[in-house]
Amino acid sequence: MLHSLVRRHALPPSTQLRCVFFSTGTSVSSSGTTASPDPHFMVEYLVNTCGFSADDASKVSKSLPCFQSTEKPDAVLGFFRSHGFDGANLRKIISWKPGFLCRDVENSLAPKFKILRDMGLSESDIANVVLRHPNILYLDAQNALLPRLKVWESLFGSREILLRNLRGYNRFLTTSIENVNPESLRALVDRAEGLGVPRGSGMFLWILDVLQGVSTEKFEAQLKLMNNFGLSNSDFIAAIKKFPRFLLLSIELLQRKMEFLVNVVGISPSDVALRPVPLVLCLEKRLIP
Repeated sequence: MLHSLVRRHALPPSTQLRCVFFSTGTSVSSSGTTASPDPHFMVEYLVNTCGFSADDASKVSKSLPCFQSTEKPDAVLGFFRSHGFDGANLRKIISWKPGFLCRDVENSLAPKFKILRDMGLSESDIANVVLRHPNILYLDAQNALLPRLKVWESLFGSREILLRNLRGYNRFLTTSIENVNPESLRALVDRAEGLGVPRGSGMFLWILDVLQGVSTEKFEAQLKLMNNFGLSNSDFIAAIKKFPRFLLLSIELLQRKMEFLVNVVGISPSDVALRPVPLVLCLEKRLIP
């Protein structure tokens, strides 16, 4: 079936013949001597097969490896088109990583799409997921992508929540989480849930990302600091739920910013908790001016 899909979406013979040798290396002439191929072949191929402008095709072609024929790129383009990629989306994928045109369809691309399909994603979902998480195309199907998805499914608590996050723009698949200590992951999830952030919340991934950079000791020190400025525990947690990145500040910098906002500007601590974004702004370049 895969071969038939590729053939159905492959380039016309005339295009294939015209671009049989468009390597940036050398080719052998009929006389047996080596000759450099027309450097415009690669650009012409991208323009004719993908709809790139000449300028964009020229930029993309510089990142392409040497090809000896159009067989592989034809197969890759046919595969992507058979899965709903065309026009601007196809150009987006190729521009992001031109090397995709060198991938082996059956051994590299097809297994990843099968894993996503077996999880319950529709063809249109898969196209959207790949566009949102293009690094999927670089993960080894069985040794990286599948284990990573299983770990995240466990962390989220359900496949439904996992699929919902896959359909979004969260970049959680970039983390090599499958190699992390399961006990550490569980502790991280427990900390997030302890703050009242459920796994199905859109804030869950953001909280996890921040908490992994904040030790429990630092968290307790920040809580004590904010208590000293008049924030209750519930105010502190409310601020975290609104904008958790302020937890990444050092204790010293957090104190300086709170002193400025509360003691100099006169903002009430409860208002800081309601609008914690200023806490991450540069004190000298943004807040004080």
